[in-house]
Amino acid sequence: MISVSSVSMRYGSKVLFEDVSVSFIPGRRYGLTGPNGAGKSTFMKVLTGELEPQKGAVVRPRKLGVLRQDQFAFDAYRVIDTVIMGNKGLWAALEERDRIYEKAELTDEDGMRLGELEGVVGDEDGYTAESDAAVLLQGLDIPDELHERKMSELQGGQKVRVLLAQALFGKPDALLLDEPTNHLDLESIHWLVDFLLGFQGTLITISHDRHFLNAVTTHTADIDYQTIITYTGGYDDMVVAKTQIRSQLEAQNEQREKKVAQLNEFIARFAAGTRSTQVTSRKKEVERLQSAELARSNIQRPFIKFEQVRPSGKHVLEVEGLAKSYGDHRVFKGFSTAVMRGEKVCLVGRNGVGKTTLLKSILTEFSGEVDRDFVVDAGSVKWGHEAQIGYFPQDVTGLIAPGMTVSDWLHQWDPKVTREEIRGLLGQMLFSGEEGMKPTKALSGGETARLLFCRLMLLKPNILALDEPTNHLDLESINALNIALQRYEGTVFLVTHDQDLLEEVGTRIWNFEGGDIQDHKGPYEEWVGTRK
Repeated sequence: MISVSSVSMRYGSKVLFEDVSVSFIPGRRYGLTGPNGAGKSTFMKVLTGELEPQKGAVVRPRKLGVLRQDQFAFDAYRVIDTVIMGNKGLWAALEERDRIYEKAELTDEDGMRLGELEGVVGDEDGYTAESDAAVLLQGLDIPDELHERKMSELQGGQKVRVLLAQALFGKPDALLLDEPTNHLDLESIHWLVDFLLGFQGTLITISHDRHFLNAVTTHTADIDYQTIITYTGGYDDMVVAKTQIRSQLEAQNEQREKKVAQLNEFIARFAAGTRSTQVTSRKKEVERLQSAELARSNIQRPFIKFEQVRPSGKHVLEVEGLAKSYGDHRVFKGFSTAVMRGEKVCLVGRNGVGKTTLLKSILTEFSGEVDRDFVVDAGSVKWGHEAQIGYFPQDVTGLIAPGMTVSDWLHQWDPKVTREEIRGLLGQMLFSGEEGMKPTKALSGGETARLLFCRLMLLKPNILALDEPTNHLDLESINALNIALQRYEGTVFLVTHDQDLLEEVGTRIWNFEGGDIQDHKGPYEEWVGTRK
């Protein structure tokens, strides 16, 4: 069990959580939720011991498995060594032992130290560490031929599996996962769900994937109102329960404000009269009621609405014989299709199969939106009448030029729009007040994504091409995007591993498999049914 007692964390005047006491019980799987900036990663670091709480204490089991967000931290190490590093004490002993053995001559002190280190290695099952790690990797579908490779040679989904093996190495009593579905394709996410459902210890996970949380978690620990409240059930269950509790609190608050108004009226009428004792009593009652002010929620919900300046023609896109290769690697060949106005096409498949490449291939006509140097090998792409593209790339790094304010950057895309309209648009995406004057170079990944959505809403294209648009968004923003895409009357091309988006937005599926693209004219669930 992991137990937290009276823990507080604040940064300057910003309180993340205050006097939090909560227990995480073995056999239960907890989703740790809250908007960006609420303190989820901070709380996770407090649980792992990476960060000391400013107040309070944490009791954790001796064996703790931790999956961290940084997939590139171990790029210089062998896969097998990366797994063994999950047991920090054993890895430190092995490294020190190797350094001593590398010496040309050993002193008596070295000999004594080697004896101590061999004791640690024996106690921690170090003599079977490589074979134990190999068994874990095989179970996680990492083949033997990759075990001696460097981590830098692996794909994103493979790295996550290796890091999960690292977290599991040594049979931990609790497993703490920070964004485990990042960079995973749908097949890997489904595998991870099945794996976690069989984990017997305590599981705590942060995720912005609503479908993943609903599938895995039995309880939800929500960071809001400067505290952590635990709800039974997955994310959707928590939202329902939280809405009900919030409504009750707001009703109680309304009653309290009415009571305060009545008391203040009495005090004003009789303050100078003969009923001083009653006035004093009512003043104390007012102070008591006002001290119980309702805590404010951290949750901020953006409002996304995609409109069109004018609709496109009925025939949006015609593709004939499209082909693209990188050297000897064929991504796709002979792809032909036609897309009609209003269709919402979802591109699905494993990581690295060519979804982004196809998206770039059909957008080469719009050189201002994609890489100008990108060319296809063969085939033709013909866009229909009045086609206007709004593109959201997978990698948003460097897309927003430094040296400007957020407001000025957005305004340049349509100088005819008033500053008031720009402020309103920024406010919809949670750039409130003076945040519109924030320097673009200071934007976080999530802020960059929200500003790019502002641009799409400003330009009002009739075709949206979105490549992994949820990567830097919190759950509230993803839900807002989901609703906006469902209501959008234009045409959508969407690359995503978010299953809720696939199920609720898509009307057509392009599935990448074995170098071919299968075109299914129907929703995601119907396509899944054809594969069973």
